[in-house]
Amino acid sequence: MTRILYLPLDERPCNYLFPVRIADLLEDIEVVRPDISHMGKKKKPADIDYLTAFLEQEASSCDVAVVSLDLLLYGGIVPSRIHNYTVDEVKQRLYKLKEIKNKNSHLKIYAYNLIMRVPAYNSSEEEPDYYQEYGRDIFMYSCLTDKIQMNKATEDEKKEYESLNKKIPREVIEDYIQRRKVNESINEMAIQLVKEGIIDFLIIPQDDCSPYGFFTITQRKLSALIRKYELWDQVYIYPGADEVGCTLMARAINKSKGWLPKVYVRYNSEIGYRTIPLYEDRPLCESIKSQISAAGGVIVHDESTADYILFVNAPADKMKESTSANDIYDNSYERMRNIREMIEAMQYYIDQNKPCAVADVAYANGGDGDLVKLLSKKELYYKLYGYAGWNTCGNTLGTVISHSMIAVKGKCLESPKHQRFLFERFLDDWAYQSVLRSKVTNELLPRLGLNYFWLGDQQDKVTCVLKEEFQNILERYFPKYKDYHLTIERIYMPWNRMFEVGIEMGIKG
Repeated sequence: MTRILYLPLDERPCNYLFPVRIADLLEDIEVVRPDISHMGKKKKPADIDYLTAFLEQEASSCDVAVVSLDLLLYGGIVPSRIHNYTVDEVKQRLYKLKEIKNKNSHLKIYAYNLIMRVPAYNSSEEEPDYYQEYGRDIFMYSCLTDKIQMNKATEDEKKEYESLNKKIPREVIEDYIQRRKVNESINEMAIQLVKEGIIDFLIIPQDDCSPYGFFTITQRKLSALIRKYELWDQVYIYPGADEVGCTLMARAINKSKGWLPKVYVRYNSEIGYRTIPLYEDRPLCESIKSQISAAGGVIVHDESTADYILFVNAPADKMKESTSANDIYDNSYERMRNIREMIEAMQYYIDQNKPCAVADVAYANGGDGDLVKLLSKKELYYKLYGYAGWNTCGNTLGTVISHSMIAVKGKCLESPKHQRFLFERFLDDWAYQSVLRSKVTNELLPRLGLNYFWLGDQQDKVTCVLKEEFQNILERYFPKYKDYHLTIERIYMPWNRMFEVGIEMGIKG
């Protein structure tokens, strides 16, 4: 029995539940995590003292600890963006890992700590209050600062920078940059802990990034430190955030069992694999390399030697939001990709008993309806070892790669637990994010006097409608759910808004 101690990034299902769903596929893996009552809620931080004590108490009986430093140091992903801690205050919490490792030398520590994001829009929903007014300006200021440092700014961009410098209040910029300095310092200290042997493996995900900005400046500094210490194989930096718990959970399982999943990657577009996805800073194909390696696998170039095939439903030359999937004036997705051929190839490999999984990264913030409906029509959906298509490209890749690696190596295709997570992904990633989220927002919320960002005390009315819609979609597109005795057990809105949904299916009998 391998025991894994898990401190999630926050309390949302993608962080708190998904990695446990993956670990639950195997009978000899036990996950220990704090009760959700200690995990905080959105801007309310988790109980840091409790979490530290929990980590200290459980470390001696665990083999691996998968630790979100953003949770341990600040209380979660959103608190990490709005706190007022000094570097010294946060450093003392980080150095608790030294004490724990020194007392438990057997414990492998796999940690992750985000590079703080710079959203490109005005909203204080998950940022400091002033981001409601100055968010877009701060983003542009960030990009132009980076371009000027790299001597890539045009004269017009330099003028825009000066204009923004005058427009954004000095106290706003100082507050924002000070918090980024704390984030940067902690990432540097975490790399130092890898060098000292305290942290065994570290991922520094880039949360909602783009080719220029404060995050890129930070990335260059951290990359230089990694190079200085020659830690390329122990510290990874790539786009992502909410999927990293899954990635490190898969890595912990693979390493504990001596597994090296061999993955053959097959794209449905000769153009899309080079596309830079929305909210990211590098081509899709480069992110896939990082994600597979971080999870403990290896890419192979001969499908006959692979444990399974990862089919990548890629975007066209420019990625679109899922809400734009039916844009009749842009047929680039039809011209530059071929999902028909991908489905035919998938059918062929499945008929040859070759395990297959699907990374649905054609669109941001939701799965590809054409693809999912074809999977349904051809009755392939329940024959997959993994599917994901949610939020960002990095979120999707980390989820499906982690799930499919463990499902394939554990021979879990017919397991109700595997099918449960698979069906949950179809309902959440495609049915909710691409279809029902906008439908309910546009049709139901106005009648209830609610808005997208706040459901007040009427969440039950929203989830009641969603549960009925999900049931109808199961019956129409995924009828095989009955063969695995699955039921929709719980629907909830983790942050009482429409952006994310919690879907938990149960297994009868």
